[in-house]
Amino acid sequence: MRKNRLSPIIAMALVLLVVGASGAADQASLRLNWYLGGLHSPFYLGVERGFYRDEGIDLTLNEGRGSAVAAQVVGAKGDTFGMSDAGSLMLAVSKGMPIRSAFTLLSSSDFAIISLEEAGIRSPKDLEGKSVAVSAGDALTQLFPAVIEANRLDKDRIKLVFMDPPAKPVALMEKRVDALLGGASDQFWLVKYKGFKPTRMMFAEIGVDTVGMTIHAHNDTLKENPDLVRRFIKATIRSWEAARQDPAAAAKAAQKVKPDLNVSSTEDQLRTNLSQLHSKNSQGKSIGYSAPEDWEHTLVLLKKYRDLQTDKPASFFYTSEYMPK
Repeated sequence: MRKNRLSPIIAMALVLLVVGASGAADQASLRLNWYLGGLHSPFYLGVERGFYRDEGIDLTLNEGRGSAVAAQVVGAKGDTFGMSDAGSLMLAVSKGMPIRSAFTLLSSSDFAIISLEEAGIRSPKDLEGKSVAVSAGDALTQLFPAVIEANRLDKDRIKLVFMDPPAKPVALMEKRVDALLGGASDQFWLVKYKGFKPTRMMFAEIGVDTVGMTIHAHNDTLKENPDLVRRFIKATIRSWEAARQDPAAAAKAAQKVKPDLNVSSTEDQLRTNLSQLHSKNSQGKSIGYSAPEDWEHTLVLLKKYRDLQTDKPASFFYTSEYMPK
């Protein structure tokens, strides 16, 4: 009786198929810059739709407590990747933190001057004679002198009222201040969903644009596991492209993880962030592209206004090596 035998090529293919099917995915984690919100929803959509799994990555998403903390966690190898605004990243690296941006998520920051419509603040000049809620030491307050200089304002005619960050929207809604320095993708919507009519002036629109959110990794990860970084970036681009096509789906994916999220607010936050993906220097490029001009400009502003002390070029803080060719 003749036995059926597989050809060597088919046999090898079956072996590879079995090995591939049983091979464990790479474990990786992303430390968010803050509590789960609209900015983070595309990552949850990517996990839900299997985009990271398709790249052989089992991704864990961890909420954060600020950009500086995310930089510290990744610098200590507590997470594989982290989200930090470019300013926090550059300041951390200048002090010896062994991390580097591999992906410019938001080419433009969401720093904004937020006020109520009735305050009549339509241009930077309208800030003169007004009071502005600020928080000591935060990035917006440190960069506000750049806004004053870029728009030739009389700083002595603008009253800065210092308070803790959570108190600023409350003070605005209670009309104890005329405006606040905050995020266009969070404080603006917080005020709006409380039933008020807020307006916003983006720093980027009044002469003070900086690179916004970045995704960074430890220098050892970039050097020793470049394939993982490339696959993570590929899946992240796919996730954000999907979110751009369907922001509501991204918001719902986030709510499945955190049921108390307001889906409408989360979607609005995301739509704001989608408008910040590109600067004038990155138009027409892939999501994640790092425009050298943007990083150079950010370096100049940080040196002048945020006491960034470094003799390194802007390219020391970021790399485009792992972006799809």
